[in-house]
Amino acid sequence: MKISEARQQFISTWGAMGTHWGINRTMAQVHALLMISADPLTQDDIMAQLNISRGNVNMNIRDLIDWGLVDRVLIPGERKEYFTAEKDIWKVATQIIKERKKRELDPMMKLMDQLSKVEGDKRDKEVKTFLDTINGIKKFGAHADDMLDVLVKSDENWFLSTALKIFK
Repeated sequence: MKISEARQQFISTWGAMGTHWGINRTMAQVHALLMISADPLTQDDIMAQLNISRGNVNMNIRDLIDWGLVDRVLIPGERKEYFTAEKDIWKVATQIIKERKKRELDPMMKLMDQLSKVEGDKRDKEVKTFLDTINGIKKFGAHADDMLDVLVKSDENWFLSTALKIFK
């Protein structure tokens, strides 16, 4: 397989995978292109290589910057903005985990805290069932939160050696 074919396949596959971790296909394709590019790229470069509009590039670059996956790069003497992405997949994965936790788990936990303060007789069957369910979700969410914190704070070698011990 030639490098051009391999690059295109990676960009396409990463785009499809991105929809599973909370971003749209085009955003993931822009991210993939920047990850596999040896040098920082301009919006024009991204538009040409992915065949997408300037507005689409602009919107997705802003979102990727918000996610902490892409950075602006200043190149002396250049007027255009350049962009690059983290190449270390461990850092990429932990950043995605942090962002998904912030965007999904944290708001859910906040809602569960509010819902657990429901008024009513705790001996009532409906209230008890509701509170048991909410408290079960809170407990599970707290465990997930703790595990994600450990994963994000760990380094790659510790995680891989621990995972291998579990699967032996």
